[in-house]
Amino acid sequence: MAGHSKWANIQHRKGRQDEKRGKVWTRVIREIMVAARQGGGDLTANPRLRLAVDKAKAANMPADTIKRNIDKATGNLEGVSYEEIRYEGYGIAGAAIIVDTMTDNKVRTVAEVRHVFSKYGGNMGTEGSVAFQFRHVGQLILAPGTSEDKVMDVALEAGAEDVITDDEGAIEVITAPGDFEKVKDALEAAGLKAELAEVTMRPENTIALAGDDAARMQKIIDMLEDLDDVQAVYHNAEISE
Repeated sequence: MAGHSKWANIQHRKGRQDEKRGKVWTRVIREIMVAARQGGGDLTANPRLRLAVDKAKAANMPADTIKRNIDKATGNLEGVSYEEIRYEGYGIAGAAIIVDTMTDNKVRTVAEVRHVFSKYGGNMGTEGSVAFQFRHVGQLILAPGTSEDKVMDVALEAGAEDVITDDEGAIEVITAPGDFEKVKDALEAAGLKAELAEVTMRPENTIALAGDDAARMQKIIDMLEDLDDVQAVYHNAEISE
């Protein structure tokens, strides 16, 4: 299937994440702790924990740090208990935003998220106000120049739901969340390495923003991502440079 251009937005997002590497360990540690607390510390039996540990390794986190936080979450060591809370709202020109947080103080967290929405031109919504505009999926994006036929053969054989090529030649593979690891492993075994691989909230439709609107929307996203309790920000804006 063909799709609109996504590659520039992916590269832009990766660049901004690289600028914020100092926060990556904190977020990954929270994800490890919540995943281990909910599903246990056995990597073979806990897909969410496996994914979190993969993120930790990609961020060059030492193995003993990973193990220590799994132990904290499963009760072998004393640690902080985090709660997962999702907030929803609207950015510029009605663009939808989902904010996933992990917090030990939800009063602080909701106040900080609400402040960003109100200060930078957005509106905080109620639960469910924008979530219907997104799908919970596994998403793998391969660079332009990758063989579309090879990706399609391998991905669909492994259980992917869809393979989409955008206007710049980047290839997006969509999976059910439970099939993400299987498809990712199959692609890697075939020598196909994704530039971006994650379980995410993918917008069903996007809103194109440019100029001042794009800059204002990017500001909201950046300020939300900078909050200590925020794990991920999803939105349906296509932001032009």
